[in-house]
Amino acid sequence: MLLAIDAGNTNIVFAVSDGETIRNKWRLATSASRTSDEYAVWLAELLKLHGLDFDRLTDAVIGTVVPAVLFDLRRLCRDYLKCEPLIIGDPDVDLGIGVKTDRPNAVGADRIANAVAAHHLYSGSCVVVDFGTATNFDVVSAAGNYEGGVIAPGVNLSAEVLHRAAALLPRVAIHRAQAVIGKDTVPAMQSGLYWGYVGLIEGLVSRIRAEHGEPMKVIATGGLAHLFERDIPAIEQVDDDLTIKGLMLIHARNAGKRARPPRNPA
Repeated sequence: MLLAIDAGNTNIVFAVSDGETIRNKWRLATSASRTSDEYAVWLAELLKLHGLDFDRLTDAVIGTVVPAVLFDLRRLCRDYLKCEPLIIGDPDVDLGIGVKTDRPNAVGADRIANAVAAHHLYSGSCVVVDFGTATNFDVVSAAGNYEGGVIAPGVNLSAEVLHRAAALLPRVAIHRAQAVIGKDTVPAMQSGLYWGYVGLIEGLVSRIRAEHGEPMKVIATGGLAHLFERDIPAIEQVDDDLTIKGLMLIHARNAGKRARPPRNPA
């Protein structure tokens, strides 16, 4: 079985897959101070609840946009899974797609994984909209090349900055505002955040399609994708596991090319 780890700025997702099937998935708040042993204690208990243990996990792949957590995630795999994890971004990793940007090594592992999964699972050119700490728009050509994209502040980040920067504005939850015109401060903020992001996404997708010059599917992923889906007709598919699927696909592509250490080294 494979342990796929997607380490983002807000959360780290741990997913156990058996072949092409994601069996279990858990989410942990990202913290640069968490040690490999702390990860292991937490993960061991969750595995046990589902009849699994570390001995069942033979391989691992890590994609992270937080360099500070990589050391201990790698140690987790080495010490408890007894395997050397595949790290997205290492120069010897075969992605299976081209990265047509000015600095390919600077593209985040999550964006690469999303592009790989989108090309593999959805035919033709596409835009992946990832609702995370940042809202990313990633462009994948019909040939499977990552062509670049757009990075905008995430909706939760915008809400937090609005609260911190304005003395009289409270912290608000993100939800669909029933009316655009708010009759008080909180509904006015919620409207601005929700409908503002609807407009942001619609506008950027339209401009990306016009600049790309050919029909493009729009695939959404990330925690808030389902919240916005109903009001953004451009979104054709929501895939909650797109990033994990991309990590799985990259690992499968590289599995036969890597020398593996003994399961129980002397």
